[in-house]
Amino acid sequence: MYTPLARRFRRGYERLLRREIGDGPDHVAIIQDGNRRYARKQGEDAPEGHREGANTSEQVLNWCEELGVEELTLYAFSTENFERPPAEREPLFDIIEDKLYELADSDRVHDNSVEIRAIGEIDRLPARVREAIDYAESHTAGYEGFRLNVALAYGGRNELLRAARDVATAVDEGELAVAGIDPAAIENRLYRQPVRDVDLIIRTGGDERTSNFLPWHANGNEAAVYFCAPYWPEFSKIDFLRGIRTYEAREESWQESKIDRAVALASAVGSLELKEASELVSRLRGKLPQAGRRAVAEELETATPADDDSESPGADGTLDPAD
Repeated sequence: MYTPLARRFRRGYERLLRREIGDGPDHVAIIQDGNRRYARKQGEDAPEGHREGANTSEQVLNWCEELGVEELTLYAFSTENFERPPAEREPLFDIIEDKLYELADSDRVHDNSVEIRAIGEIDRLPARVREAIDYAESHTAGYEGFRLNVALAYGGRNELLRAARDVATAVDEGELAVAGIDPAAIENRLYRQPVRDVDLIIRTGGDERTSNFLPWHANGNEAAVYFCAPYWPEFSKIDFLRGIRTYEAREESWQESKIDRAVALASAVGSLELKEASELVSRLRGKLPQAGRRAVAEELETATPADDDSESPGADGTLDPAD
């Protein structure tokens, strides 16, 4: 696919991107778009594109392990996909079924304690796919090394609508008070839940939309989004690293904004009593990076009135930059 020179260049670029990346996201969700278009480009039928895409999914698991990502959600089959003709749906179900059994029996999955979970309207899937889901989930239940969510028969709008109906029913039947409707009441009624909120959504294939994917866990968390042109079977490690870099650039911008707001808040405490200032910095503790804690501590040092018989708000370590 690439010339020797191009391969050397790509390896060097991968190393450069890897050096630019820090801790990275905990939870990445991917919309695997472009399998059919890839197949057409290759002169093949759609199922061949899905098979190639399944191989890419396995590669992404390796990259997540390398980069310390703790949870991955793959959008494998949407509720809209049921509208496709049976001649296309059935081979796709075959691939999903085979891959679930293959993953559940993989030594790598068990060696790395990967828990496999399906999310979506599972009861709408063919019995053979549901059996494969049960097999994969039961053989990896209790693992805590990594979480792989496979979104099957999934629709974000349907998920929220169903949760809203369940809440309304619970209120109508007296099982839930109106005052008791909170985020937890909604989350408990979603599809089988991912462990964490989504930090980064990646969509391949060139379209710039998130297709109602994990709206509660992604939009509610203001996840970063990375759109890229390659079809899913063509998705490379370089593309994945670029997505991670997009997430980190957004996080860096957020941290700078948090620091600016915290420093502005700290500069306003000059008229506060020492006890109130100490309570303020205690609330800020743990919500800022080290540089932010240092900036706030310096601002408090100048903004808080000095008193010969008292200590500064940071004297007891409540906002010690070295924590």
